[in-house]
Amino acid sequence: MSVRPCLPWPDKRLRSRADEVSEITDEIRAIWEDMIDTMEAMPGVGLAAPQIGVMLRLVVVDGSTERGRAVRLANPEILHSSIELREHEEASPNLTGVSAKIKRPRAVTVRFLNDQGVIDRRDFFGIEATSVQHQIDHLNGRMYFDHLSKVKRDMLLRKARKLGQG
Repeated sequence: MSVRPCLPWPDKRLRSRADEVSEITDEIRAIWEDMIDTMEAMPGVGLAAPQIGVMLRLVVVDGSTERGRAVRLANPEILHSSIELREHEEASPNLTGVSAKIKRPRAVTVRFLNDQGVIDRRDFFGIEATSVQHQIDHLNGRMYFDHLSKVKRDMLLRKARKLGQG
């Protein structure tokens, strides 16, 4: 497959809600493969289709150390979130050179359409829980820095502009 370019912030598609996937086709599977190639080239632990300009509710997540264990999710929906939070430094290939510590639930249960077209459910923990929540935000037109206070968000975006981003 191939590595696709990520949309540069502030492309308006990064602020748009992605469309539902009605069925898993060979075309959808090919998009997932490109997403995995793109995620691994960054390298990252997850990618949402809107980040590469594909406005579909598709996500890939792989927090394994050995790689090659990417979970492919279509139409992911969080059913349950742990009360316990986990802080993690988050960033995005759509806005390079900046990052921020974000607190999210340590574990989540997600319902999604898997690569066989079957409704599935999976528990994600730690880095994969953080990643899947980050990717679902992208599907809803949100960025990780939307979880920051206005002051911190403005500072981050100012820094990104100084670096030639946004």
